[in-house]
Amino acid sequence: MKAVILCGGQGTRIRDANELLPKPMLPIGGKPIVWHIMKGYAVHGVQDFVLCLGYKGWLIKEFFLHYRSMTTDVTVKLGTHDGLEFHGRHDEEDWRVTLAETGEATQTGGRVAAVRRYVEGDDLFSVTYGDGVSNVDIGALVAFHRSHGKIATVTAVRPPGRFGEMEMDGSLVRQFTEKPQVTEGFINGGFFIFDARRAWKYLGDDAQSVLEREPLQRLAADRELRDSFAANAVPALDALTDFDAMVDRYAQIFVEAAAP
Repeated sequence: MKAVILCGGQGTRIRDANELLPKPMLPIGGKPIVWHIMKGYAVHGVQDFVLCLGYKGWLIKEFFLHYRSMTTDVTVKLGTHDGLEFHGRHDEEDWRVTLAETGEATQTGGRVAAVRRYVEGDDLFSVTYGDGVSNVDIGALVAFHRSHGKIATVTAVRPPGRFGEMEMDGSLVRQFTEKPQVTEGFINGGFFIFDARRAWKYLGDDAQSVLEREPLQRLAADRELRDSFAANAVPALDALTDFDAMVDRYAQIFVEAAAP
């Protein structure tokens, strides 16, 4: 199974974090967001990726084209065309990454349609967003999809609370909770599994198709879309505050790992 990652949007809501980089290249713990997404897949055995490029896609290409030289020791013999010697290995050597140009103005559904030739030979493919850093269990998601036989599966998550909550007894505050998790209603968790042969009836080939509108709405109307509830999923990075929270979370992980 291949993982399709939508990396072409401009990420205007998180632009304040860095105006020079496309959103998937924003660094967390010294590595781009998209790298962390790919590591999340790789943990579950998915190592074949298709990145749908658009806005500043060349920066993503540069990262992967120079990945080996940037992550291992290198000896350079000047004056020759092939005078490079790489030392050591890295955990990503088995990754296969297709960098597909899908256009700057293309919508999410159009980007998936643009890479059809790379995924339709398999039985399934996954789709997620270029800000989808999460702890979703991809293996369990795939197993659930195979169990129900429908065309598509989407993760469902509870939306994070926007405000603090107080439980009152008259004028007495009985409980105070700072921005609690919402307990009713679900939102798109950002991870999809599609049947690679039957999905195109709904995904089509229109560059301006928005995945979250007609394609998914038609799948739902035809009862071909199932949800998999991800109870403890980390929400996607949709705004600057989300990005800052993720950076702080990784910093805390590193502090705890270094503690005696």
